[in-house]
Amino acid sequence: MTRTEVVDLFTKNAIKAGAEVARAKDTGELNRIAGEILKGAQSIFCPKVTRKEKAIVTAEDRRTEDYVNASACIEEVFGAVAETGSVVLSSREGKPVQIGLLTAHHVAILPAEKIYEKLDDLFAAYGDSPPTNITLETGPSRTADIELILTLGVHGPERLSIIVVEGQDRKRSRKRTFPAETGASDPS
Repeated sequence: MTRTEVVDLFTKNAIKAGAEVARAKDTGELNRIAGEILKGAQSIFCPKVTRKEKAIVTAEDRRTEDYVNASACIEEVFGAVAETGSVVLSSREGKPVQIGLLTAHHVAILPAEKIYEKLDDLFAAYGDSPPTNITLETGPSRTADIELILTLGVHGPERLSIIVVEGQDRKRSRKRTFPAETGASDPS
């Protein structure tokens, strides 16, 4: 598959799973889309670890350092799997995996070049040294274990928005490394 076909397949499957998907060409467009998506959020957490996260601008009175009690979280995710429409959360760079799972609204910033066609492709890219923690998030959290009534947001976010960023950062290095305890290098 071509890169465009992989991104299109991911978009189709993520929407089918209940996620909202938007595409951005650069950080300016990323900020505009993020602003629209987060318009109604009372408190917003952004870890500000990656270049794309640092580029996110939010109103100071809505920013919080406490992701546990934030109403929304916006973060760059490790990658995605096109065949399932899942985003991949990883403990890379010391980021807690639960950031995107505890808030009611998870906004995932996804570099298009980090979308893998199949789950096997994702794990093949890791080689022998995957990160310590990996979580796949496919659409909003759903459960029907209580009286068989479908409920959203019990075991994760009740709303998942994904912003696929199609342009690479010019200043981004070709190879990054994960924290020392994993010993893995970035598969991109």
